[in-house]
Amino acid sequence: MTQSTPTTKALVLFAHGARADAWAKPFRRLHTMLQSQRPDLRVELAFLEFMTPSLPDIAQALEAAGIRHIHLVPIFLGQGGHVMRDLPMMIDEIRLQYPHLNIEKAEAAGEDELVLQAICDYCLRSQSA
Repeated sequence: MTQSTPTTKALVLFAHGARADAWAKPFRRLHTMLQSQRPDLRVELAFLEFMTPSLPDIAQALEAAGIRHIHLVPIFLGQGGHVMRDLPMMIDEIRLQYPHLNIEKAEAAGEDELVLQAICDYCLRSQSA
């Protein structure tokens, strides 16, 4: 019998957050979908503001769990101020606190051609509904 090796990698989805809890439903669905498709990978969801957990809270929990590599995906449509200014500052602070964490940041989800195509397809499907 072989033992499974604990993962040292995590995928962190990073969303803006809102005061209305219903706003987070699609992000939570995405989190569940990803975790279902990759049960071998730790998947977390963090928010910039108004909602918890925050990115620093997630980083602390992941570091305590032995995670050493974080792939951070901003679930934003564009590279606005939060992704270009606020997020890098948060990452820098996390790196100072946990220097052994390797954090890679993807571009905003909406910058990806396939994501844009999926939104385009949705827009076209919605007009025929």
